[in-house]
Amino acid sequence: MTNQTIVVKVGTSSLTQPTTSQLAISTIAKLVETLTQLRSSGHRVVLVTSGAVGIGCARLGLKSRPQTMALKQAVAAVGQGRLMRVYDDFFTSLSQPIAQVLLSRRDFVQRSSYVNAFATFQELLQLGVIPVVNENDTVAVEELKFGDNDTLSALVASLIEADWLFILTDVDRLYSADPRAFPDAQPITLVNRMEELEELQVQTGESGSQWGTGGMVTKIAAARIATSAGVRTVITEGRRPETIEKILQGEPLGTQFEAQPRTDKARKRWIAHSLVPSGKLYLDQGAIAAIVKSGKSLLAAGITRIEGNFRSSDAVQLCDSNGVEVARGLVNYSSNELQQIRGRQSEEIPAILGYSGAETVIHRDNLALS
Repeated sequence: MTNQTIVVKVGTSSLTQPTTSQLAISTIAKLVETLTQLRSSGHRVVLVTSGAVGIGCARLGLKSRPQTMALKQAVAAVGQGRLMRVYDDFFTSLSQPIAQVLLSRRDFVQRSSYVNAFATFQELLQLGVIPVVNENDTVAVEELKFGDNDTLSALVASLIEADWLFILTDVDRLYSADPRAFPDAQPITLVNRMEELEELQVQTGESGSQWGTGGMVTKIAAARIATSAGVRTVITEGRRPETIEKILQGEPLGTQFEAQPRTDKARKRWIAHSLVPSGKLYLDQGAIAAIVKSGKSLLAAGITRIEGNFRSSDAVQLCDSNGVEVARGLVNYSSNELQQIRGRQSEEIPAILGYSGAETVIHRDNLALS
């Protein structure tokens, strides 16, 4: 199939040598060739790349990844220029234009920035450009960081309504445990439901390399975000990027995660996948049924407990009594106000607060099911 939108995320472990953090030039060359071929075949292609901090460390002779935010940002500033220079040289040799796109969580949290980012990606892809995306490490603050580029790639895939997300890593697919430590670990080729991983008791482990921030756990979390946004997701080997073309042709390589049906409402996707919740609302069974089964708004009467400090219009998680998220949405009241009116009927709110507020705590148009 042609004319598909494809997001490819490549990690530091694939871009650099594991012991020195020097660039793995042969891998980068193969990746660039693969992506250019995909673009020539009619696909719309976005590359989400890690590596700025690792390359910056090598450039400055640092022996380990920075631990403080300020040093990491400084090192990222050094590495990002070098990383883009390498990409530009390789892509230019194949006459493929690219564009640098640096994003922070704020670009997804603020609705206007989200809409602008979507428009920019659409124009770039229409022009035949391959956007090269990385987190804006130099200016990002801790509370607005993605934490890893696996999450960033999933959010980008959701934003542009991609058909595929390929997460390239240092193993050929997901296993029931780390095959480097457990030789009898079983390969997992297809995941129809994310719950299957819990049923198989998959051990995801921690960070995958000295120079990167991700690990298999972040890749599974990214797959959860992307598939819930209707994006088929694949975890496969970064040292063999040509595998992407084989998978698109139908070969059962890597670990593939089936996409869930996509909602047509961009606002719902933004609420579900891009916003950072500021608190939690615990609901009774009646409220959960009304929201999940009947598509109703959330009323104050259905709230049993509140966690966090938040303002009106902030995003919050809606949870059952066990803390399991069932939805999230934008609240019409602050946490202080909700502490006063939780469990009460809507007609009681004006007398309790001293003014007439919204009838609903979260309107159904501002609710997205998890």
